[in-house]
Amino acid sequence: MCGIIGYVGRKKAAPLLLDGLKRLEYRGYDSAGIATVADGIQIKKDQGKIDEIDSKLDLADMKGTVGIGHARWATHGEPSQRNAHPHMDADRRIAVVHNGIIENYEELREFLKSEGYKFKSETDTEVIPHLINYFLERGNGLEKSVRLTARRLKGSYAIAIAFADDSNKLVVVREQSPLIIGIQNGGSFVASDIPAVLPHTNRVLILEDGEMGIVTLDDVQIKRVNDGKDIQKEPMEIDWTLEMAEKRGYPHFMLKEINEQATAIQNTLRVSEEELNRLAKALGESDRVYVVACGTSYHAALVGKYALAKLADFSAEVVISSEFQESCIPRKNDLVFAITQSGETADTLKAVRVAKEKGSRAACLTNVVGSSITRISDLVCFTHAGPEIGVAATKTFSSQVTYLLLLAHYMAKDRGYITSKGYREKVSQLKKIPASEKDFLERITPQIEKLAKKYRNLSECYFIGRGIGFPIALEGSLKLKEIAYVNSVAYPAGELKHGPLALVEEGTLLLALVTPGSARERMIGNIEEVKARGAEVVALAPEGLNEVGKHVEEIVSIPSSREIFSPLIYVLPLQLLAYCMGIERGYDPDKPRHLAKSVTVE
Repeated sequence: MCGIIGYVGRKKAAPLLLDGLKRLEYRGYDSAGIATVADGIQIKKDQGKIDEIDSKLDLADMKGTVGIGHARWATHGEPSQRNAHPHMDADRRIAVVHNGIIENYEELREFLKSEGYKFKSETDTEVIPHLINYFLERGNGLEKSVRLTARRLKGSYAIAIAFADDSNKLVVVREQSPLIIGIQNGGSFVASDIPAVLPHTNRVLILEDGEMGIVTLDDVQIKRVNDGKDIQKEPMEIDWTLEMAEKRGYPHFMLKEINEQATAIQNTLRVSEEELNRLAKALGESDRVYVVACGTSYHAALVGKYALAKLADFSAEVVISSEFQESCIPRKNDLVFAITQSGETADTLKAVRVAKEKGSRAACLTNVVGSSITRISDLVCFTHAGPEIGVAATKTFSSQVTYLLLLAHYMAKDRGYITSKGYREKVSQLKKIPASEKDFLERITPQIEKLAKKYRNLSECYFIGRGIGFPIALEGSLKLKEIAYVNSVAYPAGELKHGPLALVEEGTLLLALVTPGSARERMIGNIEEVKARGAEVVALAPEGLNEVGKHVEEIVSIPSSREIFSPLIYVLPLQLLAYCMGIERGYDPDKPRHLAKSVTVE
């Protein structure tokens, strides 16, 4: 979850590193620091926000044209100045930044202590520079010392290393944590993620597990960690523009990305039928299909489960990734379908690896070309939603749901439940949704802003939905927790009588998702139940459904659509409500506390 940036070139490194760190803030962090190589190694680091640290330490005013930077999200040791990265060896010859978790750090720490090494931090990272020093002292060169160190490490890591003895070189290593090298004339960058290098280059090399990069002013070499043999790689051109990764005048990335969902849906709808056919065939030929995902991706997966069942008479088991190895027994002819925006979600990667160890095949749906999930999956599918900077996933949900709806309709055609003409008609209807989203958001924004003001002091609330409305309720509840820190819970409406109704009292706020379709009348009955017990109800309901208005305080009118498409519309006011509530309560929606964009540790 930490962010890494590095630079080797002819320009002053520190300002470039500082800018790169700011572009990685969305990954979540509690401290930050920079090391540059000039007359040895200089380091400036501290706990807090990057702007605050820069104001105090003047990070940009560091000498040298080679350096590394880091934004840390704590895993070992509390957030503090001494635990902030970069970390150094005792001789101050080696500086290291690291993303991931070293599982055997305690064992390595004890070994190094027995060899006379002293530790200044509580982090797992500090074993790395000391271990490199250990191998250097035994006559190994820099590159071999890094390889020998990496071979001793267990866990996940992306590491960037600067050396006082070689002021024109960075060495990087990757194992189960993302790391790229951005190439430009007269220098190169290393980073955890593409947006950090986009102002400078769109040509990147993506390191894979077990690979090491040696980055110098005029050259980049990729080697295997195990044996040091060269690996030939061609740079990949990224078609994301710098503008795509910036706010474009919106006050926050989250609001910008809520408004970008129409474009994200359009891009996802460009998926080829060949890709859909390969995935549909893989699903259909499997004995069992497990869909594994976390957070928002899990809620999108649940929408996919409903759509596959209703349209294609196809059953898939949706499992939270971290629970997969606890509750599922994958077998040889099973398929694990992993859904992850970043392609680096540690729990989802672990679920896929567990399944493959049992002989199952793996397919994935992700937004990031070259991510880890794409390299361990047998079949790879992309949403093409563009970069999502805000921590709270918005475009992620819409693009993943769009893909899964396309897949469900394709499988319905493939399995004979709709004709080819019917399939084309349904896809045509789906393609009309983005055009209505912009007007819908403009129309409901004043209403949602008023609701946010009215309920700004809310301490708890409940969401209910039926059928395909239930995953939307889950997603709306998650967003309110993430962004406004409201204790919200979502239930299937039919479960109210089985316990949750006991929580309803005078003034309880309940958001009811009245989606189109056969469950509508039962939802109205559920609303009557909670109203009779004093709840205040805000309903999301189709335009013109007048009978809902008899029972609720307020209706957010939703443009008419097919029930199966309703998640793409109903989620918009829920995302916007969370955003507006967060603003009203004084929180930064782009940096929710304790959370990170890409969860790359288990």
